[in-house]
Amino acid sequence: MRPRFVLDAWAILALLQGEETAASRVKQLLEEASRGDIELFLSIINLGEVIYRIGKERGEDEADETLGQLGRLPMTVLPASEEAVFAAVRFKMHHSISYADAFAAAASEALGASLVTGDPELLQLEGRLTVEKLARHT
Repeated sequence: MRPRFVLDAWAILALLQGEETAASRVKQLLEEASRGDIELFLSIINLGEVIYRIGKERGEDEADETLGQLGRLPMTVLPASEEAVFAAVRFKMHHSISYADAFAAAASEALGASLVTGDPELLQLEGRLTVEKLARHT
């Protein structure tokens, strides 16, 4: 089985904003996924968070354009199924993380995937999950 990675909103925003060194690592993962070396995932909830933030800062047209760009990337967008919602709820109940972040954590756990993030809230889950820490050095 190929290695699996889940990106959270923090990782995607770092990529979109060109925040190094995080952006380079996310680009590397996308290249590996395009070659079929790894599997890459993103929860629809985290995708929604990214599009919301882009729209809030840069407007709805930019958000729509970003959504189109992200849709062409070699990653699987995971739906917010009933199972995913309640798995996220369990993470939220037991950890001081946002509801959206709980979806990334739940996806990582369900898929046996490494969670790729620089979000301090999610970094605290290392030990329960395999977490790959990203850093921003702009």
